[in-house]
Amino acid sequence: MTTSTEARSAVRSAAHKRTRTAKNAVGLGLRMRRNWQLYAMLALPLLWLAIFAYWPMYGVIIAFKDYNVVSGIWGSPWAGMKYFHRFVESYQFWRLIKNTVYLHVYELVATFPLPIILALCLNTIRKKWFSRASQLITYAPHFISTVVVVGLLVVLTSPNTGVTNKLLGLFGIGPQNLMGDSGMFRHLYVWSGAWQTMGFAAIIYLAALTSVPPELHEAAIVDGASRLRRMWHIDLPAIVPVAVILLILDIGRILSVGFEKVLLMQNSLNLDVAEVIDTYVYKIGLASSVPQFSYATAIGLFRSVIGLVLLVLANTFARRFARSSLW
Repeated sequence: MTTSTEARSAVRSAAHKRTRTAKNAVGLGLRMRRNWQLYAMLALPLLWLAIFAYWPMYGVIIAFKDYNVVSGIWGSPWAGMKYFHRFVESYQFWRLIKNTVYLHVYELVATFPLPIILALCLNTIRKKWFSRASQLITYAPHFISTVVVVGLLVVLTSPNTGVTNKLLGLFGIGPQNLMGDSGMFRHLYVWSGAWQTMGFAAIIYLAALTSVPPELHEAAIVDGASRLRRMWHIDLPAIVPVAVILLILDIGRILSVGFEKVLLMQNSLNLDVAEVIDTYVYKIGLASSVPQFSYATAIGLFRSVIGLVLLVLANTFARRFARSSLW
């Protein structure tokens, strides 16, 4: 009996190997002809990626040249690492690095857990109408443009007519120019961003929670586990791999913040903390009366290289300690 079972198992294993070998033997051309619809759907995103992500890398050459429009990219003389040294040795270097890193780390620490908490809470709601209403309310701010969000901040914090100052007046506090206060800039930026993006970011975690088998919750209920314990021991471990991947990507963007929003919130009163690398590159590369294309490109390339290094380091640590990584 045992011999017969082993023989059948060996036959099935051999058949599986033959099937896998046959699949591997099928050429790429034949697979493309059989599944041309899938490849056709993939063609447009790849075309977009090639045109808008890879082709512009050609222009990075000007970071190593004394670029001028008349001579063009290849006609301009080589400058080597001149502009990188200039940026590192400039008085703006440490101020820009500090402002950018501080703002991104503050945003990461304050807002990264919020979508996770929101997704766990939404997942526990059993009444469909309340769940849908809650999701709609939390998702809606994501579809408001950055310009409108900053406009709302300006209106709400206006020293004369803003609701915020009206409320402060009830407690005997005089009008405050919050948008012009350097100490309030980061708080306004981070928490308005949390309000705008928290609900939409929770979608990813809600999708991960759908993979949790209902039997686990049923068994935990039978064992007397409370809702909070089920969230901690069942739901949270299910979304940890997704959270780790998103955290790695956020760490890789540590020198990149919301350029549009920061630029719109800047003014002469808060510029000492609101000037970040992205806005500085825009000002010297495009908004200046004498654009410095090579210098701006060098700064942008410097930021990208540092971001790549941080991404690799974060991925290495995550793979070693969290057993989850991008690659």
